[in-house]
Amino acid sequence: MTLIHHSGEIYGEINIGGSKSESNRWLILQKLYPGIQVIHNISDSEDTQLLRKALSKKKQLVDIHHAGTAMRFLTAYFAFQEDKEIELTGSARMQQRPIEPLVTALNKIGANIEDLKKEGFPPLKINGEKSNIEEIDVEANISSQYISALMLVAPTFPNGLRINFTTPLTSKPYIEMTKAQLETIGVEVKWLENGIKVNPLKRSIRNEVIVESDWSSASYWFSIAAFSKECQICLKTYKKDSLQGDAKIVEIFEENFGVKTYWQDNTLILRKDYAFVAKNYIELDLNETPDIAQTIAVTCAGLQIKAKLTGLHTLKFKETDRLLALQNELKKCGVETIIDDNSIEIVGFETVFQPPSIETYNDHRMAMSFAPFALINKIEIKNPEVVGKSYPNFWRDLEKVGFNVLY
Repeated sequence: MTLIHHSGEIYGEINIGGSKSESNRWLILQKLYPGIQVIHNISDSEDTQLLRKALSKKKQLVDIHHAGTAMRFLTAYFAFQEDKEIELTGSARMQQRPIEPLVTALNKIGANIEDLKKEGFPPLKINGEKSNIEEIDVEANISSQYISALMLVAPTFPNGLRINFTTPLTSKPYIEMTKAQLETIGVEVKWLENGIKVNPLKRSIRNEVIVESDWSSASYWFSIAAFSKECQICLKTYKKDSLQGDAKIVEIFEENFGVKTYWQDNTLILRKDYAFVAKNYIELDLNETPDIAQTIAVTCAGLQIKAKLTGLHTLKFKETDRLLALQNELKKCGVETIIDDNSIEIVGFETVFQPPSIETYNDHRMAMSFAPFALINKIEIKNPEVVGKSYPNFWRDLEKVGFNVLY
């Protein structure tokens, strides 16, 4: 796909689908606990549809393709579906993504899970069991989804579950999201000094659930606003008191890129602050918001702002090694970077005369984070269909605001 925008002026109203993170949690909760009757504005992402299909599947083999959240949440869910035997698998890349810390924790609290190929990786054979264990120690700096997966099933245990963190917690906002959603259905959840306690569900609260639109998907529009000459972008449907950690994008883009945010009911309005003076260098710790790292890195690159982004140790284990992928593709755009296991640093710029052709590595965020570059220069995106994983209407929404999308 080739992208270009001739005027640099962006005006439009965009309806972004429900949060993938919220939707995936609500689907698990709806299956486990009575009371959730309807989920409104559920995500239209491929990941969420795969999870929904897996939860209703009668067959023993469940294939969730590239859906990492689904792999983790379903591992915990099926582990305690008594007398049910499941083989849980995924794509070739999914079979390279570690799951050993979660499997170890689940087995310690009574699960019966075996690796079918490589130790510590999918595919998994899961024999559903019952748990009476009340406490577990887990490493909290690898993936917050491991902890969320344990939290989601914990209220089914007779005495709930105390989860002790043996390492510092990463991506805390996602744990806060899981906690808030559990509390909505009547589960008591308490933060501890080094952990969290989830009590058993005693009385389910009946609810219709409304899912907020996805802030990770909104992040690309913040980048578009930063690159624009003029803009007014209206994004629906968002909340000022969002459960999603990526809502921090509002503060980051106002302070560092001059994108102002205004609220009108549940509509987010983005405008460019033309009096804003850009910094020459920025440094951000994205430990709690790693999913917006690619968006921020590309925005810095496009505006030629040197930067160091840290707290990114989880990116090596996503759909691709995102730090290495960023380094490779930014180089095509004339941007020199330095990476290590936890960070990416933008250190220099040079002129590129040919429109860059961006590899996406089966990673939806690679495709969408580089798309705003088209406001600066024509750009080619390979395998653009990968956006279906989280934001299927992304290319159509770009066309609504004047991008030429050429296949």
